[in-house]
Amino acid sequence: MNDHSILLVDDEHSIVELLQTVLEKEGFTDIDKAASAEEALAACRTKEYDLIVLDVMMPGRSGIEAAPFLREMTDAPILFLTARTSDFDKLTGFAVGGDDYITKPFNPMEVVARIRSQLRRYTHAKRLAAGQSGESTRLHTQTQTIYDYGRFQVNAEAGELIVEGETISCPALVFQLLLFLCENPNRIFSKSELYEQVWGVDAFNDDNTVMVHIHRIRERIEADPSNPQFIVNVRGLGYKLIQPKEKGMEKR
Repeated sequence: MNDHSILLVDDEHSIVELLQTVLEKEGFTDIDKAASAEEALAACRTKEYDLIVLDVMMPGRSGIEAAPFLREMTDAPILFLTARTSDFDKLTGFAVGGDDYITKPFNPMEVVARIRSQLRRYTHAKRLAAGQSGESTRLHTQTQTIYDYGRFQVNAEAGELIVEGETISCPALVFQLLLFLCENPNRIFSKSELYEQVWGVDAFNDDNTVMVHIHRIRERIEADPSNPQFIVNVRGLGYKLIQPKEKGMEKR
């Protein structure tokens, strides 16, 4: 039995039924369906979901158009389903708040694998934010781990990003990626290494996913995201987070 709540959004009845059948066979029991973006938005106003599978091309408002409105209501992972395969389409999906991109036709079990991977990361991030991440949290009940980079601070236990004294909203996977970089400052990671660390070893590698999430972090922590001072790209090698010499981790 799996009590994660999932919303399937697609105007093609056969696809929704197929995904529901496969998910139920894999133990998922809390599954809702919507045939349009409007129905999906209405569902999210009345119920909190752990994951949304969202078709891109639908009559009326498209999934791409609906995603920013869904993002205002939930941080749950959004997995886009679409027949479009270009890099531009993928980047557009990530830019509006998507966490993964699955092209049609698809293998249903691949979709399930991606759903499980996203749910594990999302659940871990929620526990981290709630101070319920397990033994390591219990060992620090009297202190909090703060990564101080001058312009911004990351509170690991509270799941908070503070930029120039203001708490900034940060989706779960964006925070997870930033936290991992904070835990490993001045070290270069390839895109595949970052993907493995944050999205999971069983996830399906997609360099665009890492690039877009790095961009989302830069939008939050950099004074000028187009000229980053903290998260830099080392050509041909990957990304690293530069730690100011006088700053670092502290316990409070």
